[in-house]
Amino acid sequence: METPVSSAWTRRNPAIDMLRALTMFTMIFVNDFWKVHDIPAWLDHAKFGQDFLGLADFVYPTFIFVVGMSVPYAIERRYAKGCSEKSTVAHILLRTLALLIMGAFITNSEARLAPDFTLYRIGVYWFIMAAGFFCIWNDWPKDPSPRLKRWIILLRIFGIACLLFLALTFRSPRGVFNASWGILGGIGWTYLFCSILYFFGRDNLKVLVPAWIILLLVNLTGTPLRPELGGEAILNFPRPNFYEGMLRILHVGNGGLASLATFGMILSVLTEKYAHKPEGWKIVRALAAAVLFLLAGLLAHRFWIAAKIGSTPPWILFVAAEAIALYTFFSFLAKRNLTGWFKLIRPAGTATLTTYLIPYISYGLADVTGIVLPDWFTHGGLAIVNCLCFAFVIIAVTGLLEKLHIKLKI
Repeated sequence: METPVSSAWTRRNPAIDMLRALTMFTMIFVNDFWKVHDIPAWLDHAKFGQDFLGLADFVYPTFIFVVGMSVPYAIERRYAKGCSEKSTVAHILLRTLALLIMGAFITNSEARLAPDFTLYRIGVYWFIMAAGFFCIWNDWPKDPSPRLKRWIILLRIFGIACLLFLALTFRSPRGVFNASWGILGGIGWTYLFCSILYFFGRDNLKVLVPAWIILLLVNLTGTPLRPELGGEAILNFPRPNFYEGMLRILHVGNGGLASLATFGMILSVLTEKYAHKPEGWKIVRALAAAVLFLLAGLLAHRFWIAAKIGSTPPWILFVAAEAIALYTFFSFLAKRNLTGWFKLIRPAGTATLTTYLIPYISYGLADVTGIVLPDWFTHGGLAIVNCLCFAFVIIAVTGLLEKLHIKLKI
């Protein structure tokens, strides 16, 4: 039974767009580190087992948090448009499938091609992959003319053919094309979990808060403690076991990222429930929550290392504190219309998937043409400038494509 949709949910939340755009800009920036050298450790990813968090270790989980924040708005807007529950579930499943497919094609390519593979270069793979994605998932007009509709159908068939060709022919040093989901796949599974949870619970905090607490407990009890405390998880059942089997079925891992996304949904619900409150009242409580998460992270750090690899409790809590603080700051800016700076990175917040894909086209061009940057531009401070310029260029290209009605939308 559908419940009435508050008009508040139909408004776009500019603070979420800002947070999403900044996160995507930073993701493009740190993902470009592979081609440069001598990057300061505090910018880069920490290594496996290292009790350390660099800037790069905050990017992906913050995006997951934003995914959670976006879910209530997306689902409620569908209901506001008159979409049925059945069509909403179908939409959720199709979006998840699209993210998994894109994730698989991108992740397989990261191993590059087998040394004896000569059918095409990795740059050509990325070109064909991008063509397939855009043909299938471009933001085509909702009510096209009969002629344009035929072209859209043909382009989608061509896009499917492109992806099938790559899946059947691709060979990497690891073997044939396989179901490795990567970052986009992780986002897809988290989106599916949160969307289904919200579909049943809607904006009922009596459903969302217990779910978040359970996921947090799963993370706390399933993450190995510090080596000096034994190095074993609190719940260390003999394997295989039913408990871990259920977690795999739900695709929530050790509960860390899913708890972040679920808390993102809770924050969105609180944003709309208390929209009528004075701004100072909301800022004080939001910052208090950020401080509480920071203190909880520091306490948890006594028992677990802070690491992205392994989704440890301190990492989850520190990311939650950072995400709340940034969202509160952007809400403050949006309220006062201090958003002129946002134009520089706006496409990263409104055409996020396109922004994520364009670097692969850029890397493909470099591979096919053999163009490389001068060595002096790939070390130290200039390397950082290099990667920052790359991120701005990618977002500018995304904005240009958006004006040409070329934009991925699932």
